[in-house]
Amino acid sequence: MDVVDVIRAKRDGRRLSDEQIEYFIRSYTDGSVADYQAAALLMAIVWRGMEADELVKWTAEMVASGDRMDLSSVSMPTVDKHSTGGVGDKVSLPLAPIVAACGAADPMLSGRGLGHTGGTLDKLEAIPGFRVDLAPDEMLRVLNQVGAVICAAGPGLAPADGKLYALRDVTGTVESIPLIASSIMSKKIAERTDALVLDVKVGSGAFLPDIALARELAETMVKLGEAHGIRTSALLTNMDTPLGRAAGNGLEVTESVETLSGRGPEDLMEVILALATEMLELAGIDADPRSAIDDGSALEKWKEMIRAQDGDPNAALPEAAERSEVVAESSGVLTKLDARAVGIAAWRLGAGRARKEDPVSPSAGVVCLKKPGDEVSEGEPLLELHADEPGRFEPAIAALDGAVEIGREATEPQPMVIERIRA
Repeated sequence: MDVVDVIRAKRDGRRLSDEQIEYFIRSYTDGSVADYQAAALLMAIVWRGMEADELVKWTAEMVASGDRMDLSSVSMPTVDKHSTGGVGDKVSLPLAPIVAACGAADPMLSGRGLGHTGGTLDKLEAIPGFRVDLAPDEMLRVLNQVGAVICAAGPGLAPADGKLYALRDVTGTVESIPLIASSIMSKKIAERTDALVLDVKVGSGAFLPDIALARELAETMVKLGEAHGIRTSALLTNMDTPLGRAAGNGLEVTESVETLSGRGPEDLMEVILALATEMLELAGIDADPRSAIDDGSALEKWKEMIRAQDGDPNAALPEAAERSEVVAESSGVLTKLDARAVGIAAWRLGAGRARKEDPVSPSAGVVCLKKPGDEVSEGEPLLELHADEPGRFEPAIAALDGAVEIGREATEPQPMVIERIRA
């Protein structure tokens, strides 16, 4: 087998054979194929795409490049959720304990933030002592003990994706539905849960702002999950405005606890309950996730999970040394609060990173004091900015230029859950 023949085949628009896919994924993972050759194939895939059965095989080989989790010791039905990322998207934090309180087990393997979108692991590490790097036996112990665990995926899961993802990031080959779908789903399939729900964000703060592309990605991932024996569905959810009121690591932990205590913002609650309902249905569990909040069992699960991962659920979270406000320039009704702009502002305040190795602040971020539909008065605070040093405010405020619009009348509120997609 010659890698140049594989590149030529896709360059010319042909379907890669199963043997070609097996050869390429295996050889690139073990270093036999050079980065520049892999980059050429990735660019050919960006331009030529992949057929459905070709993508199923490509994803299967990415899964086969590493380990697969063994959840056979877990007595409860297993189900997970994956989000394509957004601003203020702290859904995973309250969702996992809610689902666990309803009788399902959620082994949530999560990542770190990059750019304007926050990372679940960064948020949890704002909790004193919390450990996200768990060995497989530790993860299973927490899952069996609590019913929920949120931790980093080990390097053994789909290592081919780790290499390809890093290469795509520096070769302009990120924007490809087959490559995005196989990257996400290879790790989720390697988890081997019974069911999976995908939260595909749509809007200005989303990875894919265009609804047609977001729908195509959701449909592709659902088909991949089903083809690999995992009951899979997807919800398209709104990301034009930051989700909830907090964007920033420790700030989002605080809002998550408030949500589990029944005091969460309406938009956040709508998305969480929709995803929890979908997860429980796919897991075959007849339970009301709202009741797990109302009776306190979800909050107790949260505390159990934090303790099981060496965190202190009662510890005070870090607070920013500096604060500043963005005020309304006129009176009226807030009609727009752009999610991407708020995410970039939070990033510049220190809550995000430009490179994977950059540190993040546990206390920096943005609190949305007003959301679209709220009445505001001239000079009234709209956003509260948190930073560890005052020099971060100016670039953050610059990112918010044009992010806010104030009108005379409220616009029609958009539904948070736009569409449900199943096989």
